[in-house]
Amino acid sequence: MPVPLRLLTQLLALIPIVGCHAQPAAKGPGAPLALERTIPLGAVAGRIDHLAIDVAHHRLFIAELGAGSVEAVDISGGAPLGRIGGLKEPQGLAYLPGRDALVVASGGDGTVRFYRAGDLAPAGVLALGKDADNVHFDPHTGNVVIGYGSGALAAVDPASRGVVARLALPAHPEGFAIQAGRVFVNVPDARRILAGGLAGRGPMASWIAAFRGNFPMALAPASNTLAVVFRSPPRLQVLDAASGAVKADKPTCGDADDVFFDSPRHRLYVVCGVGAIDVFETVGYARTARIATRAGARTGLFVPELDRLFVAARADAGEGAAIFVFRPRP
Repeated sequence: MPVPLRLLTQLLALIPIVGCHAQPAAKGPGAPLALERTIPLGAVAGRIDHLAIDVAHHRLFIAELGAGSVEAVDISGGAPLGRIGGLKEPQGLAYLPGRDALVVASGGDGTVRFYRAGDLAPAGVLALGKDADNVHFDPHTGNVVIGYGSGALAAVDPASRGVVARLALPAHPEGFAIQAGRVFVNVPDARRILAGGLAGRGPMASWIAAFRGNFPMALAPASNTLAVVFRSPPRLQVLDAASGAVKADKPTCGDADDVFFDSPRHRLYVVCGVGAIDVFETVGYARTARIATRAGARTGLFVPELDRLFVAARADAGEGAAIFVFRPRP
């Protein structure tokens, strides 16, 4: 006797789907992000931190904080290109296209290390200070800027590997953004968002953080708009970068560590450690989608030149560490 369709549907709903928690999902023709492919990272244990990209040579660099290593992979075919080992909590990365060099900041020993990007050979080291963290390349000056210590940013000349400017802060900096000599900084332990000259000249604007845990930050220069994501509670705030005035305040996914503007599509991507990417439109800032990834996958990198969002997923529940490559849909 045939099973009625309604009963069959109910029975199928009771069957567990094995391993679905570990696989990212971007379902349906209307999903704003499509999972294009997964790049396995092999036997990499522990937390993964920031990423850096070499667009010209199709190389992605991954700070494998828990394993004390930095890996390079070919994003064209997914092949491993090499690994730097023996590091103490590598956190921040920056690729310097003019020098074909890689900069690695390690929180465990406070060093900033320089490598030839092609073969990952050492090219110099700077002892900066404890908890060396986020690194950004400043195209306006050619310097790299690193957050570190109990409260400072340092601008480092990659040619001399020396500090050329320091900016004192009230506590350890997390996410920051640079625009033509001006810097915007999240300082969560002080519950502040600061804005001012990177060289420390002139007064710094200090805006009170409405919530706790303001870690990720992104800047859209064309609209002079700043996106800040908080962890407690999980909120996205969009600010006017000139005045600090709040333009939007929306709930978002938890444990966020990266946020990116996709300006051509008028979108914003929030990458969260709860295992999700929240997608917002930038007209009204309504959330349009929540894309499943993997628990602990809270760091990523949106690369406009490639039109791809890379999300780093640490090993979890039998699934190896990997990079999820998402292609934005129109």
